[in-house]
Amino acid sequence: MSGGDVSGSNTAGSNSKFTTATLRQRKQNGERITALTAYDHLFANLLDQAGIDVMLVGDSVATVMQGRDTTIPVTMDQMVYHCELVSRGCERALLVGDLPFLSYQIGIEDALRNAGRLLKEGHVEAVKLEGGREFVPTVQRLVAAGIPVMGHLGLTPQSINQFGSYKTRGTDKKEQEQMIDDAKALEQAGACAIVLEKVPSDLGKRMSEATSIPIIGIGAGPHTDGQILVTHDMLGMFTRFKPRFVRRYLELAKEIGGAVESYCDDVRSGSFPSNDESY
Repeated sequence: MSGGDVSGSNTAGSNSKFTTATLRQRKQNGERITALTAYDHLFANLLDQAGIDVMLVGDSVATVMQGRDTTIPVTMDQMVYHCELVSRGCERALLVGDLPFLSYQIGIEDALRNAGRLLKEGHVEAVKLEGGREFVPTVQRLVAAGIPVMGHLGLTPQSINQFGSYKTRGTDKKEQEQMIDDAKALEQAGACAIVLEKVPSDLGKRMSEATSIPIIGIGAGPHTDGQILVTHDMLGMFTRFKPRFVRRYLELAKEIGGAVESYCDDVRSGSFPSNDESY
């Protein structure tokens, strides 16, 4: 991964390196942050060239790429592997890697060791973990060790067995106040940003106003400091289900299916390869 300009002076549309310092500057300037997921070199390169600000190697690799029902089974070795692949195609964007389930919940030293692996072996520039005030000591330790941390509040997929469903979070006043308190605690602990997932739009607005670090929404309404989607969702490649918060910019599953059908027809009919496609 190229070092690029690490001054943090990146502005929207610039080709200079996007850093954790850029995150805070964007918030201060009122400029929205764009983020998408990536799991391999090819997609990372495409997203980077298109100008995405933040690239997340999410543990959603489990449901998107591995065909699993939840993110729970993803291992540290798998996350390191996918982060390293993505790092080869990520030059400008800020590269963030998810800490998978039980890689940071057992203890602070485990969290430090595993976060360090994502930086040293996966070549990410920040790590993301789920949870609020209960992980403040962990965030503080990682930040003190020089590891930038992005938080994740709202619907936290690693807690699916506790939640029981993927329903919207923060629908009552008590949970909303707890979430705002968690966001402030993570900010004070040194988090560089927070992903906020599947909460009411007004809560996304309140949390963005309550913190000086960016709140990057996914299903959190239009008032957050940025937006993130799973790339395969927004390209229409993942079709098992479509969350309400996803906007599909392409229908690639249909296009790919049509292309493969055409290829099969051409091979079976003998029209491929033609003389021009032969030696």
